[in-house]
Amino acid sequence: MNAVLELPRYRFSRVQFERMVDAGVFGPDDRLELLDGEIIDMAPQKSRHATAVTLVGDMLRAAFGTGVTVRIQLPFCLDDHSEPEPDVAVVPGDPRSYRDAHPSQALLLCEVADSTLAYDHGKKLAAYARAGIPEYWILDLEAERLEVFRRPDAGTYAERTVHSSAEAIAPLARPTQGLLVKEMLP
Repeated sequence: MNAVLELPRYRFSRVQFERMVDAGVFGPDDRLELLDGEIIDMAPQKSRHATAVTLVGDMLRAAFGTGVTVRIQLPFCLDDHSEPEPDVAVVPGDPRSYRDAHPSQALLLCEVADSTLAYDHGKKLAAYARAGIPEYWILDLEAERLEVFRRPDAGTYAERTVHSSAEAIAPLARPTQGLLVKEMLP
């Protein structure tokens, strides 16, 4: 019988990761994020993905109005070992609220998935749920649908709904603001 030896991995903290970035360990064009202590090389963006990210961001800005900031592909302090860059994050406060530190609270995080669907359903979903993010959306470009996860509970979400391109969804924090899924798709 062949036993597979699992070697221990070194987990980086968010502080260590930020120091490496500041020290120039990574190049200016490197697209990286830290999740559960691992440095992840993010997939290059295709034009459909970039278009969808812009559309979702614009729709959420209109739906939420003032009092929040909609951030596009910027660092988010999830925990001591995670600093992902969600495609879209709706966070409390104005942009200057995050002058000295990235946000650590969100009303909603959204990932746009083309080649990253398994990652967004797996490690990202678990990390966002553990951190208590109240609402997590995955816009699946291939299936042309929006998956909505709510009520984080023990590293997962207790509620999952799937919305076709013909349906509308309202964010938890703005229940009267119905958004058409088809308007998020490129």
